[in-house]
Amino acid sequence: MILMEWIRPSRTVEAHCDLPCGIYDPEQARIEAESCFKIAEKYADSKDDVFRQRAVQIKEQRADLAKHHLDVLWSDWYKPEKHDQKFPQLKDTLKQAVSQGSKVKASMDKAEAQKWLDLIDQVEKIWEQAGGPQETRVARATASPTRA
Repeated sequence: MILMEWIRPSRTVEAHCDLPCGIYDPEQARIEAESCFKIAEKYADSKDDVFRQRAVQIKEQRADLAKHHLDVLWSDWYKPEKHDQKFPQLKDTLKQAVSQGSKVKASMDKAEAQKWLDLIDQVEKIWEQAGGPQETRVARATASPTRA
């Protein structure tokens, strides 16, 4: 047996941080989606073509990041056997949120960005009801609130 065959992993896994760390929070997606919302707002208020071009590029990057965080929730945190019976709307809500992210990436419409924020809020509400904060986050040393 060759040494490299012996030490090669028997299976490969992928996660948002290339290690299944178990840290999941819809807030990551929401922060990026909020950026998309605010960028669409600033885009609409500006007449500067250079600024508007930059705004489109940055908004597309933020949308990709938010979609990535939603994809991680869907593929790594969401488990049909654990969540479907108690939260039957979760899978569809995650799917809608990812699809809405694609719409926001392709548009500068603030209303589409608001729809996305609303869907992410729905995901977060279910995540909280499912015990997400307790199961997937590390407790803070102080009792300061993490949500507004």
